[in-house]
Formats: sequence, structure tokens, C-alpha cells
Amino acid sequence: MSTSLFRKKSIDKIVKEAEEGINDGHGGVSGLKKILNVRDLTFMGIAAVVGAGVFSTIGSAAFNGGPGISLLFVITAITCGFAALCYAEFASRVPIAGSAYTYAYVSFGELIAWIIGWALILEYAIGNIVVAISWSGYFNNLLEGATRWFQANGFPNFDITLPAWLTVDPGTANAAYNLSQAALDKGETLTPSLQFARNAWEQAPVVNGSRIFINLPAFLIVCLITCITYVGIRESKKSTNAMVVFKIAVIIFVIILGAFSVNPHNWSPFMPNGIEGVLKGVSAVFYAYIGFDAISTTAEECKNPQRDLPRGMIYSLLICTVLYILIALVLTGMVNFSELNVTDPLAFVFERVGKEWIGYLVSISAVVATTSVLLVFQLGQPRIWMSMSRDGLLPKAFSRVHKKYHTPYFSTIVTGVIVAVPSLFMQSSLMSDLTSIGTLFAFVLVSAGVLMLPRLGGGDQRSFRLPYVNGKIIVPVLCAIFLVLSRGRIQGAIEKLGSDSLQEILFLVYVVLAIVMAVLSFLKNFSLIPVLGVLSCAYLLIEINSSHFLGLLFYLDGPWPDDLFSLRIPEKQIGWPSLLAPADKSCRIFAVK
Repeated sequence: MSTSLFRKKSIDKIVKEAEEGINDGHGGVSGLKKILNVRDLTFMGIAAVVGAGVFSTIGSAAFNGGPGISLLFVITAITCGFAALCYAEFASRVPIAGSAYTYAYVSFGELIAWIIGWALILEYAIGNIVVAISWSGYFNNLLEGATRWFQANGFPNFDITLPAWLTVDPGTANAAYNLSQAALDKGETLTPSLQFARNAWEQAPVVNGSRIFINLPAFLIVCLITCITYVGIRESKKSTNAMVVFKIAVIIFVIILGAFSVNPHNWSPFMPNGIEGVLKGVSAVFYAYIGFDAISTTAEECKNPQRDLPRGMIYSLLICTVLYILIALVLTGMVNFSELNVTDPLAFVFERVGKEWIGYLVSISAVVATTSVLLVFQLGQPRIWMSMSRDGLLPKAFSRVHKKYHTPYFSTIVTGVIVAVPSLFMQSSLMSDLTSIGTLFAFVLVSAGVLMLPRLGGGDQRSFRLPYVNGKIIVPVLCAIFLVLSRGRIQGAIEKLGSDSLQEILFLVYVVLAIVMAVLSFLKNFSLIPVLGVLSCAYLLIEINSSHFLGLLFYLDGPWPDDLFSLRIPEKQIGWPSLLAPADKSCRIFAVK
């Protein structure tokens, strides 16, 4: 066998191995159960996409973009749609586990596959840490809400809240305490939220002179999810389906109930901060969509992957887009967009219209929603590692399948450890952007990979075929329009080349990419959809804050941005203080931006 770093895997060989159930590279039977159908895959896609986005980040996006944020969901859905169609094309031709890693191996060879494999690990592992921390915040909110309700209804001694030192990472706790100390040094009276932070610091246990803070709920939920994914795909499927049915029912109920409180005047102006305000939410909104690719990791557990995987991806993307648009319109119709810079927008808007009891239902649904996201992501990563192990890029242990539970058990355990342990003490600031970077990188390679696949004849009877639209003329025309509209930014970027402006360098790299894709499309008659997938995902990639490409290198040392504490929610919520809140209205935030 060739030792070239760019050796590719044969599609025919992969399909044959999938049909025969051979564990590539090790000669054993894979043993994964084929039990997933199109409904299960659609539910998994919804489970991964409808999570923190609809319950939290949509608020800050609406604050920046106003009612026009609904257009951003359309733009993002179209962008993801190009990538989803490319994923679907690969899934119908390469029906094995591994997602973008396997697709890159087929298209570009071993080296690129190895790179994208580790990019996916970045996406899933860091993303899961963020989701676990977010889940902890929602869960602590729920405990606080239940405690208040029981105390207000005849049970004054009822208290199921956790000590503050068990609900937050040490970095957030230290930053919060320092702000309270700064307020005292200035002779200011501590607000309730500042006092909360100070009390939590002083009450925390001390070991060897250091105060102990850990996020215990985040750790425990990862352990629980790991147990479910270890036991089997059937149990994971049932858990996912049940959670999706519940959270979709709650969202539809909220949409219908909220529609009766919509004031159309709140939709004017539709884009109060212009298109720039709408596009400010790109990272937050895109982060809500990245989960649909997790479906492709379960290819070997599908009854009919070539038919059902493409359908599951597309169905879930369409359903989630409709739900997000409706939620955005209801939120911005119930209250003015300027009030939505909160971490719990759904509960907040119903409180504003006198329906506070909805907040409790939303809190429960938020816990369920983030649990389902965590479950799907924890299910996906071990299967990527399993595929990498089969190809000799990881130790053989990662591809071992449990004889009883028929799951990649070693990979599942390792995934649980690398997510659970950091979730105890890591801050989540910048993590959504880092996850988006890994995902967009995968989307770009998958879209480009489709262009590398050999064309099939008209006699091919696959259940899904990516529509071919010749981009020979369309892509160069679109590129020319882009260059004309961006000529001012291009000139400014060239002038700043010597000023160490990474953002401008990335933009110029994108300009070169666009020109290259236009030329190749003209010369080689490239299919339009994959080209648009490459260009649209690459553009979103370079629009993410450039400092976040380097942020991971300095993550543990800080310093932390001031806006880490800028999100506002009502005083009755628990979490960690928004220490920049006005003195007459104290606020709390979760330990996640």
C-alpha cells in the first residue's frame, strides 16, 4: 500500500466494506446495529440544531438586528443548505461512519482527512463543553425557580439549590469577585448581584490557600449522557426522540400563545441597525445550525443510509429553519427588539406580557433541549474516532466495538472524559466561535470535496443525486459582482497589510479564493451548488472575529473581555452576576456568554 500522505480511499471499496460489515483495516466485523430510519435521523438533526440558540443566543442576535434577524436565519439556512446538499451527496455515495473526515479521505487524501478529523474533534469536544456549561446554567435556573415556587406556596424551608461554589468555574468566580472588590474600593454600595458574587467567594472551601470552584452539574450531565451512548444506539435513539417531541411541542405552544400577544408595531423598523446589525448575529445564529452534520456519523447504524441520511439532513434543516424564523418574529413582535439582550428571551417576553408561568415551562424545555444537543454530539464524536482508528490514524482501541452493546465503547469513554473533566473548571467565553471555526472548515472541505468526486452516469439509481447546475458563467458573474461591491474594503485591506491585521489578511485570502473558484468554474464547468457551499461557508469563516483564531493559545491566561458580563436577565434568575448591571436593577447571568 502506498505511504503517500495524499492517498485516497476508493468509494467502491468503502461501499463494499459497508455492505459486508467489514471493519476496515482490522479485519473484524463492525457489529454496529442498523436500526435508524429517516424519522430517527430527522429527530437527531432537530435535537442537535434546536438547543441553546432558540433559548438564549437568539435574544442577543435580535437585540442587534431587530425583527430583521429572521432574514439572518434564512441566509444561514441557505448557506448551511449548500453544505447539507453536499453532505447528502457524500452520504448517498459513501455510506459509512466518519462524517467529513471520511468524505475528505475520499476526495483529498489522508493528510487532509487527518486535519479535518482533528477539526471535527475541536467542533464536537469544545462544543460539548460549551453545551454542558450552558446546561448547568439552565439546570441551576430550574432549581432556583422550583425553590422560589415552593417557598411562596407554604414551604418556607424548601431549598434544592446548589452551593454557589459547585455551579461555576474558578475563572468566572474570580472575575466576579474582583469586580465586587473594585466596587468596594471605590466606596460604592454593593448591588445584590455583586453581593452574591462576594458571598460565593467567601463561602467557597479553601484547599492549600486556593478557593475551590467547580461546575458539578456540567460534569454530571456529561457522565450521564456518556452512559446512555455507551449502552447502545437504541437507547440513544429513544432518548433523543422523546426529548425532541417534548421540546418541539413546547416551542410550537410558545409560538401559538405568543402570536396572540404580538404587536405589529414592534416590527417597525424591520432592520433598525441596517444590514450590519443583522449580520452581527452571524456567529451566534450559525452556531445554532452546526449540528445537522452529526447525523452523518451514524451512517453504519442506518437501515438504508444512502436513502435516509440525505433526507434526514434536509428535513431537519428545513424544520429547524421554519421554527427559528417563527420564534424570531414572535419574540420581536411581543416586545421591542431593544429589550431582548437577555439570556432567556423566551421566558423574558412572556413575563413582560403578564404570563410568567410560561417561564417555568421554558426553563424545563431549555434543560431538555440542551440535553438532546449534548446527546447527539456525544454520539457523533466516538464514531469519527472509530473511523480514524480503522484507517490507522489512531490506536486500534478507538475502533473496538462492544460485543454486547454494539457501540464503539472505548471511544465513547474517552469522549466522556475529555468533555466531562474540562467542563468542571473551564470558562466558555470564545468557545462558540472556536466551534464555528471547526465546523465551517469542515463544511468548506465537504463542499469542495464534492467537486473532486467522479461524475456518475445517467443510469445510476441512487435515491439522492445532487442537482447539477453548470457554474461556468454564473460563478464568474457572481465573483465580479462581489469584487465590485467590495472594492473599497479590498483597497483598505491592501493598505493595512503591514499593520498585522489578521481580519484583513483573511479577507484578502477569501478574495483570492473567490477568484480561483471563478476561474476553475469557467474552465472545468464546476457544479454551482458545491461552489456556492465553498464560497458562502468560507465567507462566514473569515467574518468570525479573527482574534478567536488565536484565542485558544491565550485562553487559560486571559485577560477576559469586559462584555463577558454584559448579558442581562431578570433578578429572579440564578446564575452568575452581570456585574455591569445598573445599581437599581441587579441581574444574573449564566457562566456562559
